[in-house]
Amino acid sequence: MFWPLSIYGLMHPKVKYIWVQIRILHETDKAILADNDIEIWIPKSRIHKIRLRNNIFEIYVKESTVG
Repeated sequence: MFWPLSIYGLMHPKVKYIWVQIRILHETDKAILADNDIEIWIPKSRIHKIRLRNNIFEIYVKESTVG
């Protein structure tokens, strides 16, 4: 059993993934240029899922990728 504040939890934090609403400005073979208050190039290898909800693109990425 792992305690919430165990040494293992501090040494191996969970990776958090989030859905982020973006506007795609440009796409290449390896990355997309997204606008989410700032323009940022996101490598396609870091995008785990993509969906279209209510005419808005959302991508599923690590929390640290987008900000």
